[in-house]
Amino acid sequence: MQKFTTDDITPESIFQQRRKIIKALGVGAGLGVTGSLLPNISFAETQKLQALKFKADNNKNLVLTPEKKVIGYNNFYEFGVEKGSPAQYAKNFKTDPWKLEIGGEVENPFTLSHAELFSTFPLEERIYRFRCVEAWAMVVPWIGFELARLIEKAKPTSKAKYVVFHTLHDPEQMPGQKNLFFGGGIDYPYVEALRLDEALNPLTLMSVGLYGKSLPPQNGAPIRLVVPWKYGFKSIKSIVKITFSATRPRTTWEKLAPDEYGFYANVNPHVDHPRWSQASERVIGSGGLLSVKRQPTLMFNGYEKEVAHLYKGLDLKANF
Repeated sequence: MQKFTTDDITPESIFQQRRKIIKALGVGAGLGVTGSLLPNISFAETQKLQALKFKADNNKNLVLTPEKKVIGYNNFYEFGVEKGSPAQYAKNFKTDPWKLEIGGEVENPFTLSHAELFSTFPLEERIYRFRCVEAWAMVVPWIGFELARLIEKAKPTSKAKYVVFHTLHDPEQMPGQKNLFFGGGIDYPYVEALRLDEALNPLTLMSVGLYGKSLPPQNGAPIRLVVPWKYGFKSIKSIVKITFSATRPRTTWEKLAPDEYGFYANVNPHVDHPRWSQASERVIGSGGLLSVKRQPTLMFNGYEKEVAHLYKGLDLKANF
């Protein structure tokens, strides 16, 4: 069993604060998830989180990654390629006003404003494993709504086979988009996509918060995708457009390095990255650089029971 240091555990003061807020907002203790309400931020007083509807067997006994690590150790190349760069360069990123446009092969195209991102669909807290293709891992308490709820509202046509996501393109706010070296040589705007059945899976989340708060800019404010059985680069940040398509697009990392980053990007300990093994992962927040803990990588990041049926008959080595 994986052992953790005291640095990996939610401080008691924060835990007690959440209990007080839950009581103040009149929600019973039967929610089943610690910190199931937003303890602050503007929409906390009006938006109550529902109980966690989905409980994966492998989510039992997960220990949250320390919040300071989750918000301080990020890949968001629009704000620089170093892990600490996004927190530094995104601190003044404007996320309100914001528009999320939904269109393409749908019967009901619509647009969500900043306020509507938090009020249109019931919010839940989902504690998920998060696995980067770079072989490091976290456990994050996301807040958001199932992407399936948005898809239901959009009413895809029979032609819709893929759901395509676009990050904001704003070089004035995102220095990595106007500096080739600073932004990792990516062709912006960042684009990601899922098959429609992947997008409809109950695990697939549109996140607007973490750790009981709205998302910090470096974590993808005001809204991002979270697909916990895939490598983190699929969980696109700061989304401004979602389009339903009949054809599969070439996603950002596919175009940049197709031999390293495939369309599916399912976490798979049996398929190594060309430059490193995926058989194990480094646990962020588990110690210093020399004493950091490693643990075995789980197939589909531990969500095999919930998603393996999506890929029945698919060669996962060829379709990595």
